[in-house]
Amino acid sequence: MAEVRGDERQFDEPRKRVGLRVSGVVQGVGFRPFVYGLARRLELAGFVRNEPHGVELELEGPEGAIRTFLKQLRTCAPPLARIHDVQAREILPLNESGFVIRHSSQTGPRATLIAPDQGTCDDCLRELRDPGDRRYGYPFINCTNCGPRYTIIRDVPYDRVRTTMSVFAMCPACRAEYDDPSDRRFHAEATCCPACGPRVQLTDGFGTPMECDDPIAAAIHRLSMGQIIAVKGLGGFHLACDASNPQSVRRLRQRKHRDLKPFALLVRDATVAGRLCEISEQALDVLTRQERPILLLRKRANHGIAEEVAPRSACFGVMSPYTPLHELLMTGPLAALVLTSGNISDEPIAYTNADALERLRDLADGFLLHDRAIHIRTDDSVVRMMVGTPRFLRRSRGYAPFPVELPVDTTDGEILATGAELNNTIGITRGSQAFLSHHIGDLQNTAAYESFLQAIEHLENVLAVVPRVVVCDLHPGYRSTRYARRCGLPVVSVQHHHAHVASVLAEAGRTDRVIGVAFDGMGYGDDGTLWGGEFLVCDLGGFKRVGYLEPVPQPGGDAAAVRPARMAYSYLRAAFGQRADDLAREWLPSLMGVERDVAERLIVCRVNCPLTSSMGRLFDAASALLGICDLNTYHAQAPMELEARAWQAEFEEGHYPARIEREPSGRFVIRASDILRALVGDRGDGTPVEVCAARFHNSIARVTMTMCERIRTDTGLRTIALSGGVFANALLVERLVPLLEDRRFEVLLNRLVPAGDGGISLGQAAVAAWRSRCA
Repeated sequence: MAEVRGDERQFDEPRKRVGLRVSGVVQGVGFRPFVYGLARRLELAGFVRNEPHGVELELEGPEGAIRTFLKQLRTCAPPLARIHDVQAREILPLNESGFVIRHSSQTGPRATLIAPDQGTCDDCLRELRDPGDRRYGYPFINCTNCGPRYTIIRDVPYDRVRTTMSVFAMCPACRAEYDDPSDRRFHAEATCCPACGPRVQLTDGFGTPMECDDPIAAAIHRLSMGQIIAVKGLGGFHLACDASNPQSVRRLRQRKHRDLKPFALLVRDATVAGRLCEISEQALDVLTRQERPILLLRKRANHGIAEEVAPRSACFGVMSPYTPLHELLMTGPLAALVLTSGNISDEPIAYTNADALERLRDLADGFLLHDRAIHIRTDDSVVRMMVGTPRFLRRSRGYAPFPVELPVDTTDGEILATGAELNNTIGITRGSQAFLSHHIGDLQNTAAYESFLQAIEHLENVLAVVPRVVVCDLHPGYRSTRYARRCGLPVVSVQHHHAHVASVLAEAGRTDRVIGVAFDGMGYGDDGTLWGGEFLVCDLGGFKRVGYLEPVPQPGGDAAAVRPARMAYSYLRAAFGQRADDLAREWLPSLMGVERDVAERLIVCRVNCPLTSSMGRLFDAASALLGICDLNTYHAQAPMELEARAWQAEFEEGHYPARIEREPSGRFVIRASDILRALVGDRGDGTPVEVCAARFHNSIARVTMTMCERIRTDTGLRTIALSGGVFANALLVERLVPLLEDRRFEVLLNRLVPAGDGGISLGQAAVAAWRSRCA
């Protein structure tokens, strides 16, 4: 590309020249044309160019104009730009005139950030809908303010030749826009049009191309007729069907082997979302911002969506169109589509055409394909509003791999954090930043483990980082742990719940001691038992376990996590002793005689029956005892359905008391069997299930608050960090946080990463970085 020059003006007054290095998300987001235009308006000379570390520029002109430039560099940057740091130095004036955009440099250390994929901007939407525009109805319209980034980049600097768009040669019209600094497509690396860019194709269920003038219109027709269509999106394939058609949704469930787990909805716009769900102003902002996550929203009555979309759930997971292809799909008669991951349950999503045609052929009646390759598969992000703030349940498309700033620098030894076993993400540090991958999933699945390996390789490459340390979970059976122990690097092990709390501290930039409350399904304790209802006094360097939920047997080990009725039986034995079998026959009818006998023998003989302090398993037990859910067909089903029933009595204020006792060791223990004993009594008295469910949530909130008060008395600590998968429960969070704040605690929660295991890699990285610094 020829250098682009600005005004050739001479300055008679004394001149100053400064060199700037700008790091952050400053490539592929319109940053150079912004700098070019700003320099021209201020009549400054110099140049700007991309480099592996970010953007380098030199400015020459009056000191006042340079000061104005530096101020507006941050305050007026393009919408997708994120400036991390600006380093300035004064250099000798060259008496230049004019401003140039120079070629990208590939020498020097890499420090640029990779921009996440972003939803279609308003300017591109106007062009998409304008019959007079040359990109009218084109499903790959984008510019420097929107479109694919992370999913198509192979290497940095972010130039077209290092993306999957490199195979598409630009036509003269697109090339003119690409070379024009005044155009918003100046160096928009994914820019294209119908004459030179990717194309859409509709095939039947066997992959045979179908003759049609408009593949998207033909796909809309097939969806309207009740068919299931596999649609290639930004980060992989989705399976789509008419959300108002019960037969289509049931057929999709049967084919996908997904009995009850809620499906996500793609809605035409915010108006449709408001008809289906209760939506606040804050939630509306999340739904319509460019990241376009799936947002969990409470259902309205008479919503018109098939009940099979989200059975037994209080919420719909709703998202707005985030690609022009999705926008075009929603121009048809259907106001809402099921849009669920293109996979068989528990597998990673398909992301190549060949893989989709192979793996999804028994699921889909047709395929809406395109020929723009996806380099990194990326699932949709999922968020939920809690105490007025959007919080991640899954952090992926639209956000990954944007970094989290750590309170400690790792320049002397970069870190690879391998995360947890379920809902895995990996993290890599560079300097004071931790870069978290997209959602990878359950590493017990071989394809997910291969994606885990790909994510490590990809982030190491584009960040130009060679980790010196690998950090992992204590659990020896996790595949992420086994990878860490055989990769040849020094290994740091971090206890699971310490990592949960550390993720909150890292987000908040805190290094002080706090009361950490970590509630989840299971984490390997440093004593070899299964933890999950933990109260810690900790900082990034270490922790002390000062309280926990009373341990109960988990009959069958992992099998009890699938079968909540087993945990309910275990709690009945803890609460009622010899009466447990009679109560089980009454309240756990699905726990048949043989299975109950097996569970009893496992508990008595302590064979394949580890003790667990898990809060997640306590929620399982309550759900089963209330007759809500006694089989988890998907992760956390029983607690989710318990929460859904509790929302139906959200104004209930009653609760069940529980003893907190101090052990000889000095630790506090919550006697959760007290709560279960009172819950069974309530149910026996005929109290409605919804009220019992609400009282259970209130009980957990209150006993947690009381425990924190006792720990404060012992330690003087007034800051509480809440983390772990149980805190995906909005009702619990909405109950607990006000109780703690009313007692003058400072409450910290995750907001940049999930509270669940998707945030573990951040906590691991923060702990390892702090230990390295203090070594």
